Amino acid sequence: MSAAAVPPRILYVTDLAYEARGRRYCDEDILVSARLRRDFTVALCHPADAARLMGDFDAVVIRNSGPVIHYRERYDAFRERALADGVRVYNPLHGRGDMAGKQYLVELSAAGLPVIPTVDRAEDLGRLPDADEYVIKPKDGADSIGMRLVPRDRLGEVAGGLRDMLVQPRIPFLYEVSFYFVDHDFQYALHAPDPDRRWELVPYEARAVDLDFARKFIDWNTLDHGIQRVDACRAPDGELLLVELEDLNPFLSLGLLDETTRDAFIARTVVSLRELLS
Repeated sequence: MSAAAVPPRILYVTDLAYEARGRRYCDEDILVSARLRRDFTVALCHPADAARLMGDFDAVVIRNSGPVIHYRERYDAFRERALADGVRVYNPLHGRGDMAGKQYLVELSAAGLPVIPTVDRAEDLGRLPDADEYVIKPKDGADSIGMRLVPRDRLGEVAGGLRDMLVQPRIPFLYEVSFYFVDHDFQYALHAPDPDRRWELVPYEARAVDLDFARKFIDWNTLDHGIQRVDACRAPDGELLLVELEDLNPFLSLGLLDETTRDAFIARTVVSLRELLS
């Protein structure tokens, strides 16, 4: 970059004060925003202020902004205005995963893809496999907000109140694993060996078959640019099943990576942002 060149201006959206179980959002965003400052002019703002401020920037980067359910009206106003004004948003706002709610889990399940079986209507409960317990959670939830467990013998009692809710069998999975992508390029994988400690993660050596699984959902989504996290569980029979496709503001667990992997991830993100801005 020449001395006269003006770096692109990035509005970096984060809630530094958000307290997430087992994670420190602020540490990750302090690191990433500091690294981006080498290539861009960066200003941090709370998600509630993004719509008001974004007009002065070349792009908006949504990072650890917390569950949208906590500021739904302001997020919807931001989204509507950004789309109307043609604001460049990273991740772009046409994602089909969690960005649009969890209805995609119902659709992918019905299509026979390797997803935890999911329905959202009482008349479809019979399509779910038998389980001792079932998970009921809101379509616009995050961080287990609003989730509850219901034993099999009580599932019929809640069938009439499934508006905007999903139902899944509670699967006794072996472990959870997450695959992290920038654009369509795989970056790294982490897994939680103990199913009861979701955020106690260690590096995972992804096999070709694992990446084939993850890429099914990256390819299914419509994002040419952006950071995505494919969350899966290893079922008792060894099959991987999709838990969530995080395409709005996935936490990256960068603090658990070695320096080489972390630097490579951020460098690839810079390239992705530059392509979005070009």
